[in-house]
Amino acid sequence: MEIAIIAHDGMKADLVQFLNQHKDFLQSENITLIATGTTGSKAENAGFKVMKMLSGPLGGDAQIAARVAEGKCNMVLFFKDPLAKHPHEPDINMLIRVCDVHNVPLATNQATAELLLKAMAI
Repeated sequence: MEIAIIAHDGMKADLVQFLNQHKDFLQSENITLIATGTTGSKAENAGFKVMKMLSGPLGGDAQIAARVAEGKCNMVLFFKDPLAKHPHEPDINMLIRVCDVHNVPLATNQATAELLLKAMAI
């Protein structure tokens, strides 16, 4: 299963903490992590193997959306910062739309991400 991890700058530390809390599951052999560039680097620094795309503002969100549309990416964990402005908001909305169109689970906050991973463990 391919899981995309993305986090806005103000949420990257929270995402890395979340990854560490679920390290056993996320590092199992049947899970592949992909990420936008900077988020992927932070995850790598925490010891995770990640296939990195471009940075979000440079097209990484669009690359992940393409993988969702192609049926390669099965889940997206996107820790959005709801209190900050994002110049690439159209790309973010496009990714959310593509997840909806292709019925791919998408978590935009930690509580929802927790529920998705708990559902996987059942």
